[in-house]
Amino acid sequence: MAKEGAQRAEETEQMIEKESGGDGAEGSGAGSPRAGDTKEMRAVLLCAFGGLNKLRVSRKAMPEPQDGELKIRVKACGLNFIDLMVRQGNIDNPPKTPLVPGFECSGIVEALGDSVKGFEIGDRVMAFVNYNAWAEVVCTPVEFVYKIPDDMSFSEAAAFPVNFVTAYMMLFEVANLREGMSVLVHSAGGGVGQAVAQLCSTIPNVTVFGTASSFKHEAIKDSVTHLFDRNADYVQEVKRISTDGVDIVLDCLCGENTGKGLSLLKPLGTYILYGSSNMVTGETKSFFSFAKSWWQVEKVNPIKLYEENKVIAGFSLLNLLFKQNRSGLIKGVMDKLLNLYNTKKIKPVVDSLWALEEVKEAMQRIHDRGNIGKLILDVEKAPTPLMANDSTETSEAGEEEEDHEGDNENKERMPFIQ
Repeated sequence: MAKEGAQRAEETEQMIEKESGGDGAEGSGAGSPRAGDTKEMRAVLLCAFGGLNKLRVSRKAMPEPQDGELKIRVKACGLNFIDLMVRQGNIDNPPKTPLVPGFECSGIVEALGDSVKGFEIGDRVMAFVNYNAWAEVVCTPVEFVYKIPDDMSFSEAAAFPVNFVTAYMMLFEVANLREGMSVLVHSAGGGVGQAVAQLCSTIPNVTVFGTASSFKHEAIKDSVTHLFDRNADYVQEVKRISTDGVDIVLDCLCGENTGKGLSLLKPLGTYILYGSSNMVTGETKSFFSFAKSWWQVEKVNPIKLYEENKVIAGFSLLNLLFKQNRSGLIKGVMDKLLNLYNTKKIKPVVDSLWALEEVKEAMQRIHDRGNIGKLILDVEKAPTPLMANDSTETSEAGEEEEDHEGDNENKERMPFIQ
């Protein structure tokens, strides 16, 4: 085992040296094209649906922009909970593997496809991408690309689109947040949770109730009005403070929290489901977790909604963009959000930066609910040798896991929920 470990370490060092151009300089342009190597790029590859061992950094052909697309030299990529679900195959109609994950990135425009207007080579941009974001280069339609403010970093820009557009759409387009209302948001320490808290602060007298792991409370206590432990009886805590309940519930958990959220709604209140993280309890897809969470979901009776004057809704940003063709609506929202950023009313919260080779460790941090804000893959960041060794090789435990994850194709898949 010691000999094998030494061999792996040597292979890792050779890989890092190769990826950095052999100059040994940390972060010295791993994302830049090199002589004789302009048609290939590094990318995170998901070889098959399953555990963390299904991810690896590989070289693949560099894409070129088609009509109406921009080619972006990527600087940073965002990690979202939906990426964990994609890795496990826990989405509706997943694409075939191998694939490059990721739905948002930031970088510099490197080339323009035919008919592209409003952008120039060299522009600093952030973009939505329908997969393929976790790579050194991406191509995406111009309607999904937005210019970055001068004082916004690439890591902030990669943390901006999914989180803030999701939060804004739910609060203002779906639930019609107004002065004096109250909001309950789960996972208040996450990227969307922090975006929700910041956007609520732009409206006078909005009360924000939040749930989060207790170790996050000190860091986020100033961003919400009332903060509860995620494992506590938050229903009773909310009712103790607000007897009538709340106007808006934003639920990314699903399962038993659906019924709890509906019970907390005031008349004319809105419950919005935008995720289902309770169904992701381990590294690989679990039919038991899916069944348990599904069984715990309170069956909605339309007559009861009518009698209680309550609204139940769902929101999926990625479906809205890539399946329902609402990019024009999203562009208007992005314009409003960038104005709020420029006036210093909102600012992305970045939890940590990770090299592409550290994607497994970054995903594990999300699994463990350890992040406060957004995790970012920094394309130009050099991996630490230990993490690079762990991330680019399949562990013995991973091989054992692969043997028994088996017949995933026959298991019922979860809806595509962001």
